[in-house]
Amino acid sequence: MPKGPKGQKRPADVIGAAVMIAKIATGEEEETEDKKASSAAAKLGSLGGKKRASNMTPERRSEIAKKAAEKRWGHAQDAPSRDNS
Repeated sequence: MPKGPKGQKRPADVIGAAVMIAKIATGEEEETEDKKASSAAAKLGSLGGKKRASNMTPERRSEIAKKAAEKRWGHAQDAPSRDNS
């Protein structure tokens, strides 16, 4: 059975989805929400990033941010410009 973006089970076909929605609307079935929004790995990753940032000097953090911005936005400058003439 396919899973939704939050891991909930969903019917594989359109008719099955319509039947499920109708049952939820009439109260025959409860709409379930999965409370596992973030995994343990995501929690540990955010803790590690915060710890790494707290150990760096402001100059080093600025240097890393500038490098990331250059990578992110630098490709747009390299692209050929469109000229409609």
